[in-house]
Amino acid sequence: MTDSTPPPGDLQDSIGRLAELIGGDPLAGLDADMKAVLDMLAQLGARPLDQLTPHAARNQPKMPDAVAALMAVAGTVPPDDGVASEDVPMSDNVSARLYRPPELLPRLNPLILYFHGGGFVTGDLDSHDASARALARRSGAIVLSVGYRLAPEHAWPAAHEDAWTAWLWLGDQAHRLGGDPRRVAVAGEDAGANLALHVALRARDARGHRPVHQGLIHPMAGTDLTTPSYGETLRALPIGVPAMRWRLRQIFADGPPDNEPLLNLARRADLAGLAPATIILARIDPLRSEGEALAAALQRAGVPVTCAIYEGVTQGFFGTGLIVNKALFAQADLADALVRAFAASAR
Repeated sequence: MTDSTPPPGDLQDSIGRLAELIGGDPLAGLDADMKAVLDMLAQLGARPLDQLTPHAARNQPKMPDAVAALMAVAGTVPPDDGVASEDVPMSDNVSARLYRPPELLPRLNPLILYFHGGGFVTGDLDSHDASARALARRSGAIVLSVGYRLAPEHAWPAAHEDAWTAWLWLGDQAHRLGGDPRRVAVAGEDAGANLALHVALRARDARGHRPVHQGLIHPMAGTDLTTPSYGETLRALPIGVPAMRWRLRQIFADGPPDNEPLLNLARRADLAGLAPATIILARIDPLRSEGEALAAALQRAGVPVTCAIYEGVTQGFFGTGLIVNKALFAQADLADALVRAFAASAR
């Protein structure tokens, strides 16, 4: 007798199709401005990640390109945000860009260590420039955006090693940059949010300076592809179930281990003693459920958490504030939390 059990991917697709039959097309709930960005992204020739090599995925049009194209069509010139940026040398493996908002003090300004998104496979300083820029402008903090090593060229956990290198570097250089090493927050998107929490954990264990806040934007915090949000986003764009499977295959050729603590953050039992966290989730995102699970795990560990789900938007929305209103709300909400954390730590 033959085994009729479908492969895991086929089973997950079947679950996703059933969820779509019950709940409808996930993209039907898009806000009009988010839809405009995704439609323009398609017009620019962006293809699903699972149809591409990592190199091609990194070089195809991205959200910032769609935002710029929409503004060009409308004849709109991006406003001057007053944020000055410069690339700074860090190490042979790690690139970095420093963002300075206007009206900084001569010294002891708050700092944010920011990690871009891209699922550990794509993304760079340029693809998430708008996010880092918005955090600097809205919080009044100096932001250091980190370009870490990516899979599959660099084996796991190269990105986590780079994230820790960046934390140590920023601590050493804080005074020279005009920052206050006692008032540093960590933030990031999807893979970058995973790295931000990793830094918070490692800093706690090192018993030195710790982050004063964590800004975790749709964090990668698990490997379970059967969560409710995975079932609801089989055909979601730009990141749906096939794209997340593709990312995990690039990171772990033989599949992600169930017990990988650096990825399965929501299952960890050692989250106590971390800084308060603001978790920002997109409704139309496979990562939504694991973000909710991470929020619950942090709360169980006694960590103050604010978790908000932004309706009508997808993964990657945070940096699209020039077009997408919900991105502006999310940026403001995180910046407000950071400002409060910086003020409290200055007392």
